[in-house]
Amino acid sequence: MIARMFRNICITLALILAAAPALAAPAPAAGPGDKKRYEDCLTLAGLNPSAALGVAGKWAGERGGPPAQHCAALSLIALKRYGEAAAKLDAIARAPDMGSLRSSLFGQAGNAWILAGEASKAVASFQGALVLSASDPDLYADLARAQAMQSDWADAEADLTAALAISPRRADLLILRASARRAQNHFADARKDAAAALALSPRNPEALIERGSIARDSGDLKAARLDFVAALSSNPSPAAANTAKRNLAALDKAAKPVLKKK
Repeated sequence: MIARMFRNICITLALILAAAPALAAPAPAAGPGDKKRYEDCLTLAGLNPSAALGVAGKWAGERGGPPAQHCAALSLIALKRYGEAAAKLDAIARAPDMGSLRSSLFGQAGNAWILAGEASKAVASFQGALVLSASDPDLYADLARAQAMQSDWADAEADLTAALAISPRRADLLILRASARRAQNHFADARKDAAAALALSPRNPEALIERGSIARDSGDLKAARLDFVAALSSNPSPAAANTAKRNLAALDKAAKPVLKKK
């Protein structure tokens, strides 16, 4: 069920590194030289994370502070040492003098905890971020993903409802809430969300897949097939295309008659 809900949401290194420009100077007291050193370290983390981790470690030993620690954390993510990275990001977020950067750092920590498979720790990090930035719909969506990892569907739905209260015309949030509602067998509400998503984004492959999944789970296999086929003809991402194909294959398998052994 968790896989069905979030199969189209890929938490990758690129997603976490996407926040790096906003953290170009994680320590307010960093001088121009430290800023350049930080930027060079981040660039190296993308090219050779093992080397960047060594550089960051040396810099940290020279009292590099949060910039050095942040580069080390991103290097650890690139090396798939997600738990270590998440713990380091949480620690940086709690450090003094981080100011407005704390929310972003807690958010990055939460994504790293998700990569590490530590849902409860991800929840704590995202909640810490929301305490500091309660009007960020993406943080609510991130928290919902962490709740879904624990099958906390009601909490995931509530988080997504909070996100939609801030950004009501976000098709991606509607699709996710439809999935959370479907997981609770709240099919009527799930259908409304899928319909609203498609009204905002006609022929959206993820929305079509979700509507098809709602139809399948509520027993309308014909409608489900039509939506999965439509998703494949709507220029889907590779992940969405694979999901639609898997769903069609499952429908085909379910439709085959079972031959009794003589």
